[in-house]
Amino acid sequence: MQNQCTASSGPLVTPVLELYTSEGCSSCPPADQWASSFKGKKVVVQAFHVGYWDYIGWVDRFATPAYTQRQRDVAAKNRLRNIYTPQVVLDGRDWPQWQGASSGVTTGRETAQLQLMIRRLADDQFEATVTPSGAGAGAPAWAAYWTVTEHGHHSSVKAGENAGEFLKHDFVVRQYTPAGEYTSSDASPKRLGLRSIAATPGHERQVNLVVFEPRSGKTLQALSLQCPPG
Repeated sequence: MQNQCTASSGPLVTPVLELYTSEGCSSCPPADQWASSFKGKKVVVQAFHVGYWDYIGWVDRFATPAYTQRQRDVAAKNRLRNIYTPQVVLDGRDWPQWQGASSGVTTGRETAQLQLMIRRLADDQFEATVTPSGAGAGAPAWAAYWTVTEHGHHSSVKAGENAGEFLKHDFVVRQYTPAGEYTSSDASPKRLGLRSIAATPGHERQVNLVVFEPRSGKTLQALSLQCPPG
């Protein structure tokens, strides 16, 4: 079948990088370029564009209020007083020292307590299976969310702090969908479904599932699936 496309997680926790960025922020393009350096690596990267710099004069077409709210939620877990761009979050923790520290993303990986599998059911329909590796008291409480990210976007900025710049973006979040919270007392496998937005022609698409510890936001496991069109 043309729709057969699957991915499974490994024995170690896959790192999750969140970049909060904006086309209206003059200090963001270097962070965008840094995020692009992770293409082809075993890291789930998600570039959330936020809209709170739009008032300067350039509206970021990739931004939505839901992404700004996610950044506020992450800030609350990290006890930050303010949100800012560019911000890099590694496995749920604010990571201000990201510049020149790419090697720190994949070191010290823990053994995963959950195993993930994602498969494509149809062009824009996906299903994940989340299987705790422990049982009873050994199974962690967890929550999850889906994202759909795309490579190869660009913008010729006409106003604001980046006026006159040609900006390139990879891992652009085009969809963010929370997938619920599950208790530690239930160690049975869970199936999570996603009806995604349509793929943008000419842009590689990744469907990502991130499973995390609900209170801290710490990554428990993550997985990215990239399928050929159709």
